[in-house]
Amino acid sequence: MQELNPEWLLQVKAGDIGAFTQIVETFQKPVYSLCYRMLGNAQDAEDAAQETFMRAYKSMHRFDLKRPFSTWLLSIAAHYCIDQIRKARMKLISIEELSIPELPDRELGVEMKLSHKEEQEKIRILLEALSPTDRACVVMYYWHEFSYDEICDALSLSQSAVKSRLHRARREMARQWKNNYSESLLMEGMVS
Repeated sequence: MQELNPEWLLQVKAGDIGAFTQIVETFQKPVYSLCYRMLGNAQDAEDAAQETFMRAYKSMHRFDLKRPFSTWLLSIAAHYCIDQIRKARMKLISIEELSIPELPDRELGVEMKLSHKEEQEKIRILLEALSPTDRACVVMYYWHEFSYDEICDALSLSQSAVKSRLHRARREMARQWKNNYSESLLMEGMVS
């Protein structure tokens, strides 16, 4: 993930809204991606990304220029998403919210696009089965390539806790994959 021009941070701290617009444009895709992977819904991800940038702007005076900005910003997003997941556990999810708006590369054929969409849906379902903090660890590690230390800083966890959560999450996702999807793969192999 790209870091930004440190001058922008100084300008934002001095009250320059234009510099913050540059920051938003630089980080809108990674923030949205993290929120989408965490929340599994495009509209919720957009709302969470907006909220992340609002919180970052309001807290910019507290940002330590010695820290990587991307880690700080994505930790705001992750914490917000964790809070939203906890709140949502009390609500029922409608079937319309389960679709994934991401489309694969236009160069792919129709069958490949459908296959990619099915795989994305399966992964989203596996991620939703994890606790919010485990999900945040997985998304930060695998999709945003955070180091263990960056995840520790972002989620206020020890390194052993991060490693343990990642190990447990991988094991749980593999178990779920085997239970839910290995049988369908066998059936597809028999049909082909």
